Amino acid sequence: MSETRKLAAILAADVVGYSRLASADEDRTLARLRALRSDLIDPTIAVHNGRVIKRTGDGALVEFRSVVDAVRCAVEIQHGMVERNAGVPQDRRIEFRIGIHLGDVVEESDGDLMGDGVNIASRLEGVAAPGAICLSEDAYRQVKTRLDLSVSDLGSKQLKNIAEPIRVYSLQVGSAGAKAAATAETATSRPAAAPPKLSIAVLPFANMSGDAEQDYFADGISEDIITALSKLSQLFVIARNSSFTFKGHVQEVGTKLGVRHVLEGSVRKSGNRVRITAQLIDATTGGHLWAERFDRDLTDIFAVQDDVTQQIVGALALNLTEDDRQRLAPEHPRNTEAYDYFLRGRELWHRLTKETNVAARDLLQRATELDPNFASAYAFLALAHGIDYLNRWGTPPPESMAQAEEAATRAVTLDDNDPWAHWALATINLYTRRHDGAIDEAKRAIVLNPNFSEAHACLGEALYYSGRSEEALESFARAKTLNPYFPDVVLHFQALAFFQLGRYEEAVDLLKQRLARNAFTDVSRALLAASYGHLSRFEEARAVWQDLLRVNPDFSLEYRRKVLPYKNPADFEPMVEGLRKAGVTQ
Repeated sequence: MSETRKLAAILAADVVGYSRLASADEDRTLARLRALRSDLIDPTIAVHNGRVIKRTGDGALVEFRSVVDAVRCAVEIQHGMVERNAGVPQDRRIEFRIGIHLGDVVEESDGDLMGDGVNIASRLEGVAAPGAICLSEDAYRQVKTRLDLSVSDLGSKQLKNIAEPIRVYSLQVGSAGAKAAATAETATSRPAAAPPKLSIAVLPFANMSGDAEQDYFADGISEDIITALSKLSQLFVIARNSSFTFKGHVQEVGTKLGVRHVLEGSVRKSGNRVRITAQLIDATTGGHLWAERFDRDLTDIFAVQDDVTQQIVGALALNLTEDDRQRLAPEHPRNTEAYDYFLRGRELWHRLTKETNVAARDLLQRATELDPNFASAYAFLALAHGIDYLNRWGTPPPESMAQAEEAATRAVTLDDNDPWAHWALATINLYTRRHDGAIDEAKRAIVLNPNFSEAHACLGEALYYSGRSEEALESFARAKTLNPYFPDVVLHFQALAFFQLGRYEEAVDLLKQRLARNAFTDVSRALLAASYGHLSRFEEARAVWQDLLRVNPDFSLEYRRKVLPYKNPADFEPMVEGLRKAGVTQ
């Protein structure tokens, strides 16, 4: 029997307490499990490009082309089980444990997989809590910058029959407390009533090119359609971070994101040709409102995006103003090679690591060289330099900031109607302490793109650093409505605003939520310790401070004082005072 070695993402799942459930009512348990497989599990695996390797009586081993697909599939299944278990007595619930590992496997001629990659996934499933997903460190490394996950570091564990200890990360979806950690109060921020009639989420278009390296292109097409639709004030559009969490099951997407319509599609790029399919679906009924396939030369890609946008506008019967029409007719870059570099760079920029940011900066720089009039490329180049500045990556910080300011100014000069350009300039203005300019630029970005979640968050940040925390909280709330699966850093900024207002208990609640989603944050631990200090909870403050020093032994309050752009430097002092009260100042 011939065999092939390869690297694979493996998902292992089984039912918690299956023997107990079967002994209590075998026929009912088997019927429910079969129904779950046909209605939830198998369709979800198929949507995320999984291949079932082996089924056991109560579980399965599944191979995926990427860890991202495996985790998205696992999250969707576990969310589906939460909904299906609602109202079911605890002793009759079917709950899954899931383990995911990226590792070396041996594929035999019949398609079966064997080896440590499979064994480790199975052992990870065994240590997962009911309703949870356990990832190995190798798997977690692949997704931590691509997906916004609520993860707990369980440390190194010695798994049965595995020679070396494996570092394990747990993603909890099932229980009520864990669900709050996983979504950080997004459930309460989602509309309970019927979704607005003019609301939409754009799912990531499926890459049908047969090459996972082309994912950036399919994601880029989806993101540009989101950007175009977001410019329409009549339409409520879910942000990229949230809509990209889902694939398939449009009615579930509609419910979770609080929207009436869902756009899904696919992209196949081959040589100089591209095929794009798109369909607009009523998420409340599952009915199709519009569908079309476009076969074009790659040079026509911008026209296809415009066509899709205009078709959606027509299908939703939107009455566009003249300003709307102008916003939907931007000057596209004519150089398709520059556009390709831009899509690659933007996708890497979203991952927010040192290595990907360096690569993103180089790609975006190349895009501007190929097309010197490409405003959005300059905007993201500015943001990449800005991240370099904040994290002290690469060039000296003053040089990074100068390059960021130059690129952002160039972007706005090239296209005053580009919301990304104004967002970039708002961010640069804030960290160069031009607070009024930052607020003006953020507001300009929101006028151009009312659904721009990042711009609302940026406005909140600028208002907070200007000492206007009540207004900042309104902006953060709007950002979270537009992006229900918002980045965890928004929780930190909300907590800062409550802290500035002296509402320390509310700050503590938000900071605990952020720590549940981001186990490695040092700044939220510092603020939590200061909040405990003001609340006279000194033992808790000292414990949190010791935990901070474990996470980052080099944490420096003085560096934070230097780089944080407070309009009034005295606004930083309540944090120092809270730590001083607890006896934990440096």
